[in-house]
Amino acid sequence: MSREEFSVLPIHLKIRTLFIEGTFVVGIRYYQHKVNLYLLDNEYVEVFYNHKLDKIDQIEYLQRDHSRMKFYLDQIKIVN
Repeated sequence: MSREEFSVLPIHLKIRTLFIEGTFVVGIRYYQHKVNLYLLDNEYVEVFYNHKLDKIDQIEYLQRDHSRMKFYLDQIKIVN
């Protein structure tokens, strides 16, 4: 599945795709969210879980130049 195809999926299908095809890498706390990082087809995808509301707020690809990347760098190997 391409990045574009994944990006337009409804959230429940993104979750299913990550569960079946993705690999969990690490989880971090980021403000009011627990963010789980997955590897999907050599791309990193973040799942933002709001524990106060008990719901996933968003699922998006992590841009390699995003400032949040520093929280993951000791846990991941960047793939080109």
